[in-house]
Amino acid sequence: MTRRRALVLVFAILSVSFTGLTWDAAIRAVAPSLPDRIADQDYWNLITESSEPDGEFRSDNLLSNEIFLQYVIPDLLRTAKPNRVYLGVGPEQNFTYIAALKPKMAFIVDIRRGNLQLHLMYKALFELSSDRVDFIFRLFSRKRPDNLTAKSTTQEIFTALDKTEASELLYKENLKVIQDHLMRKRHLALTSEDIKGIEYVYGTFSWFGPGLSYWSTGGRGGGRNAPTYWDLMVADDGKGQVRSFLSNEENFQVLKELHEKNLLVPVVGNFAGPKALRAVGRYIKERDSTVSAFYLSNVEQYLTREGTLYTFCANVATLPLDSTSTFIRSVRNNTYGPGVGLDSELGNMMDEVKACTVK
Repeated sequence: MTRRRALVLVFAILSVSFTGLTWDAAIRAVAPSLPDRIADQDYWNLITESSEPDGEFRSDNLLSNEIFLQYVIPDLLRTAKPNRVYLGVGPEQNFTYIAALKPKMAFIVDIRRGNLQLHLMYKALFELSSDRVDFIFRLFSRKRPDNLTAKSTTQEIFTALDKTEASELLYKENLKVIQDHLMRKRHLALTSEDIKGIEYVYGTFSWFGPGLSYWSTGGRGGGRNAPTYWDLMVADDGKGQVRSFLSNEENFQVLKELHEKNLLVPVVGNFAGPKALRAVGRYIKERDSTVSAFYLSNVEQYLTREGTLYTFCANVATLPLDSTSTFIRSVRNNTYGPGVGLDSELGNMMDEVKACTVK
């Protein structure tokens, strides 16, 4: 027995003796829990120690192509619980689900280190920006006009953004601020490839502006229609409510606070890999928490093609789940409308993992 576990046991015994708590309640009262904040070095260690080697995907995947991703949020909020841990894959669509669910902590696990670099760019911009107007104009290297406020609508902000030209000088200044923030203020040990990757990502956002789409930088299977960044931020949930992470200041601040506390953690890993998901699951379980939701995108179709779906299921089975833990997945079935992007569906994680781990 480790010294730490021995101390936990002693405190639990004292709690039972002097407070009248049940044994289980006493253990929970003194056991480790999810942190309120993670120190910079611990944050970087968590990323490094949980990550697998860099992998490949068909595109840079700098932006979602899921125009209907908000449609499942009303049902998701009736099932998944807040103040737990959110898991996801890919770029900014995670932010919209996180803003809705308000988890205590979030992990984004993606096969490409480029996705880690994308999220590190986002991390710096969230922390550097005072409000979502500031964030949006920094993201696309535009000068913020004076007539926009935190109360401006997303449509008003992007309309103004579209009328403002990108600035090469502002791009270079902002890029240096981003790099300095991550390396000098946060003391993250970025590799030279990470630095180049962040520069590439930020340059792409500056070049394409609010018209950036999933296929802007090419990739296998390119040339299809896809929603732009602007489209995704003003889209609604099918019932008239805009729920994107930039739809209002409250949503933006959910993400800003998580980043400032180092509680949104990007990890490099294959869903069917030997390390990443299991390491994340171990971290959550050791802190007596539960997965609220796991956004899968359409990764399952690639795992099926590669014959590794059962390995993925075995990895998910190691996560701490309960009856409310929910899969969010992307499917191409034209449920909501034809032509553009993917639809979204929900699934019960416990039930589905039980079914798919039985060969």
